[in-house]
Amino acid sequence: MSNQGKKDHHPLHQIAESATHKLLLKQWLKEEELIARRVALREARLDGLRGEIAFLCCAFFVFHSTALVVLFPAAAGGSGSAACRRSWIPCVVSLACSMAMVWAIRYKSAAEKQAESLLQREEEDGRLLKRCVEELKRKGMEFDLLKEVDALRRAKSLRVEAAGGGVGRWSGRDFTIMFFVAASGGVLVLTRLVLCR
Repeated sequence: MSNQGKKDHHPLHQIAESATHKLLLKQWLKEEELIARRVALREARLDGLRGEIAFLCCAFFVFHSTALVVLFPAAAGGSGSAACRRSWIPCVVSLACSMAMVWAIRYKSAAEKQAESLLQREEEDGRLLKRCVEELKRKGMEFDLLKEVDALRRAKSLRVEAAGGGVGRWSGRDFTIMFFVAASGGVLVLTRLVLCR
């Protein structure tokens, strides 16, 4: 067989000569590029959320450490019974700030979970599409448009069904929130002990 004959039978050459296969390949390559951009944006968003959660966790401990450091000399310098009678004021302030920070951490954790699932879906879409592009390039005119595109749609719908049918489980995020609620209670008790010693 001549070089020209081999070239004519090459899958990419076959795709170049078929308008539908060529259009599909262009469309899928464009979609692959869009998915890659969306993945990069979602990764940046996820990194930003994780940074905000870390900042809130640090702020929680810095706030309570500072409050206890300020209250300790104030309680030692004044009369013990008067400080103990007014201990409800710092306790309420401490509890209100703790609950606000815990709520903010919980909100950001939920946003992080959603961003992770969206990122995972985008990455899976990218993998499915990449597999289809490779298959199209490998098969050329033998690539059955209806069958293969239908298989891609089915794979996406099966993935969505599998993702939607999960039972809520305890996660590390839930334990983190429980830890901060327990720490808030501990700080409350510690504030009362410092003021009423």
